[in-house]
Order: sequence, then C-alpha cells, then structure tokens
Amino acid sequence: MKVENGVRVFAGIMILISVLLVALVSTWWLLFTAFIGVNLIQSAFTGFCPAIKILKLFGMSD
Repeated sequence: MKVENGVRVFAGIMILISVLLVALVSTWWLLFTAFIGVNLIQSAFTGFCPAIKILKLFGMSD
C-alpha cells in the first residue's frame, strides 16, 4: 500500500473511532474529529503531514 492511501485509511479509522467515542463517552471527542479535519486541510496546503512520517517509519513506501 502506498503512503497516500495509508493516510486516507488512517484518517478514516481515526474518524470512525472518534465517532464511536462521541456516541459512547462524551461529545468532547468531537474536538478530536475536528483536529483530524484541520490536519488534513493543512496538509493539503503545506504538504506536511505527521501521519506520513509515522507511516513511513512503519515501512510504507512512497
């Protein structure tokens, strides 16, 4: 799997987890969802994405 697809999968999983946490724990977890969205938007404009660095550390290729 390429790192770009890995980022999409990772972001999707994090959003689903945060939705589950909102439903089961607290609406404060919406802040986590917002953080993910802001990070995706900023990475589109700046080209910097922390998730890419993490996924590359785990062996995903460009």
